[in-house]
Amino acid sequence: MATRFASSSTQSSATSTPDHAGPSSSTRPASGTGRTTHFGFRDVPEEEKETLVGGVFSSVASSYDLMNDGMSLGVHRLWKDNFVSSMLPRLPPSYHQHPEPANPSSVRPANPKFKCLDVAGGTGDIALRILDRAREKFASRDVEVEIVDLNQGMLDEGRKRVAKTLYYNTPQIAFTHGNAQSLPSHIADNSIDLYTIAFGIRNCTSIPAALSEAYRVLKPGGKIGVLEFGKVSNPLLREAYRQYSFQFIPILGKILAGDADSYQYLVESIEKFPTQPEFAQLMRDAGFQTGQMKEGRGGAWRDFTFGVCSMWTGVKA
Repeated sequence: MATRFASSSTQSSATSTPDHAGPSSSTRPASGTGRTTHFGFRDVPEEEKETLVGGVFSSVASSYDLMNDGMSLGVHRLWKDNFVSSMLPRLPPSYHQHPEPANPSSVRPANPKFKCLDVAGGTGDIALRILDRAREKFASRDVEVEIVDLNQGMLDEGRKRVAKTLYYNTPQIAFTHGNAQSLPSHIADNSIDLYTIAFGIRNCTSIPAALSEAYRVLKPGGKIGVLEFGKVSNPLLREAYRQYSFQFIPILGKILAGDADSYQYLVESIEKFPTQPEFAQLMRDAGFQTGQMKEGRGGAWRDFTFGVCSMWTGVKA
């Protein structure tokens, strides 16, 4: 499944190319900081990663929805629905604020705004789900979602999508060009109720930096939700999924989007992402309180589809 673009690509550490299928490791010397990170199975200088990943998402932006459906057989929609329903708390209903003509004092006090930050959410997939659930489930229109994405092409796709909805030209949704690892300065400390990032954090050059920024902007008691590809625990299913990813997805990318290389990177980046317990520990290291170091009820993460996809949650103390 195509992913979103948060800020660049996964963790800031040098990695070597696995023995299994994939492009050979880059041997270019690092420049700038001298540190390297992985772009799929290649080692690249940290400072080049953002540009490389940006190229991937510029290439796939216009075919993002088509490829997501094709590669996941539509299951990504269920993952996202479950993610949003789990993350959005019960909200108080909104009331129409225009006074009755004969009773100017009939306006009720407005509810406080519930502020969400959806990072790497350029196409609006998660943001629109948040707004729809708040409206349909709780009759709440006092929710504002700001989408932050580093890829302009993805933001443009999101703006086109929002233009077809009832949120068009309302303050309930906003788009910002920005980096997950250094959020725009107008997003103040302790100002956000809910932070979400779906299929984007593995593309960050430094996952700890992105989590640190999430912690900074969340209010005390605010929640973080991360939706990302996980690791399948069953050995037989894991190998079947791996074969599907490496053998089928790049071909599908070529057929549907005319771009096999970008989708080769995407499946390699899934392979390089930390395991569920490893990522849960990264969240704890950033300061978040999580559930127990296990999957399921009371745990730090929840698996979907045998662990193909997972969601991690945390709270800012």
